[in-house]
Amino acid sequence: MKFLFESIKNNRQFEINNLKVTVMGLGLNGGGFASALFFAKHGANVTVTDLRSKEILAPTIEKLSGFDIRYVLGEHKVKDFENADLVIKNPAVDPRSPFLKVAKEIETDISIFLSLCKNPLIAVTGSKGKSTTVSAIYHVIKEVYPNAKLGGNITTSPLSFIDDLNENDPVVLELSSWQLSDIKDKNIFKPKIAVITNIIPDHLNRYSSMEEYVADKKIIYQNQDKNDFTLCYYDDKWGNIFASETKALPFFFSANKISEMEAAELNMHGAWLEENGCGFIKYNGNKETILSDRIKLSGKHNKLNLLAAGAALYLFGIKSETISKKLSEFTGIAHRMEFLRKINNVDFYNDTTATIPEAVIAAAESFSSPVRLISGGTDKNLDFSVFDKLKNKTENIYLLAGTATDKMIPFLNKYGILWTGPFNSLEKATEAAFKESKNGDVIIMSPGCTSFGMFKNEFDRGDKFKIIVDSIRE
Repeated sequence: MKFLFESIKNNRQFEINNLKVTVMGLGLNGGGFASALFFAKHGANVTVTDLRSKEILAPTIEKLSGFDIRYVLGEHKVKDFENADLVIKNPAVDPRSPFLKVAKEIETDISIFLSLCKNPLIAVTGSKGKSTTVSAIYHVIKEVYPNAKLGGNITTSPLSFIDDLNENDPVVLELSSWQLSDIKDKNIFKPKIAVITNIIPDHLNRYSSMEEYVADKKIIYQNQDKNDFTLCYYDDKWGNIFASETKALPFFFSANKISEMEAAELNMHGAWLEENGCGFIKYNGNKETILSDRIKLSGKHNKLNLLAAGAALYLFGIKSETISKKLSEFTGIAHRMEFLRKINNVDFYNDTTATIPEAVIAAAESFSSPVRLISGGTDKNLDFSVFDKLKNKTENIYLLAGTATDKMIPFLNKYGILWTGPFNSLEKATEAAFKESKNGDVIIMSPGCTSFGMFKNEFDRGDKFKIIVDSIRE
């Protein structure tokens, strides 16, 4: 659909008039809404199709009420894909869908944005820590560039702000493996800074192997050159592979102090955490502090996320003093180890975006004393044998019913980890955890699984947990 992108760039909007566009997946978190709005504003004939009902999608539909948009809800119809000039797919939609096979042209909100946007990009991918990292980058960069924007997998479609961008405004993008995979024309995507936080098994219900999953992550640096930077996690084998492949300048970050020997191997540049809790960066012979020992987020994994953010900001040209000061003020984001309340000296945290086992372990390890976890849900073909690391880290695990929970239980039994449930509701699991809690305990809702079954999505799960915790009387 090259003519479409050229017509928009040249303001020849008449070519979009009467263009038949089908948006597959309206959703509740921005992408489908922004795509429908974008094309409707440019005069296209827009059809929105979603398997969910009108009642569920009512909040999003209401926001589009001023436009002549046709809705097909509760089902997909082949003719809506066959007859469309362009189909905009939601990243969560499997590309092997039979409806997509009959489409003439398939794009996403990300690919359309990248085709139109020439602003400097800082792009972040990885298995976990993406949202915290991009949010921290945005928190700092807007201090220097007030009109900087944040979007992507963090539930804000970049199409929602494309009309508000000035020429040199930086754009920070969080990109999932699915979003990267959907960028067919890799030439439209060239981030100045690419960050890969870590690589852990994920989405293996959709990928046939780790190698296939990682191949999509590699797209983030595929079109970079020597004038760009690729930030790689030094403590992970995949990070070293990425560094050896990228044509950009590879730049490592590490949870541990980089020795002089390693620094020489890294051409004397890199970022690392020291035992005093501070984060340092070394580049072009200069060593500077980019992360204070006083931050507001719990857990070493979050400190590593802030280190990666700080390194990206430094390489983008932000002064180290500004980076260190602003990162020390960063309080985190909703749904990611989000502190909710202290009730009778028991702390509640919402970690609903912990959708893999390793994220649950990171949550438990964020505190020196054992915690009470609310975990479990729907399976996505992940390995729960890593739960051996939870031994002596938890007082009890309150399990939510689901296919993944059925896989968890044998490992919990094997490792002698106490668990209760499974519960058929989040409310019952929370009540049980609070009832058994003692003075000074920490209760974390950190599922380690997908949310489907009991909830619309992981954010719905987190919102419901907030409501439950808010309702508890002291």
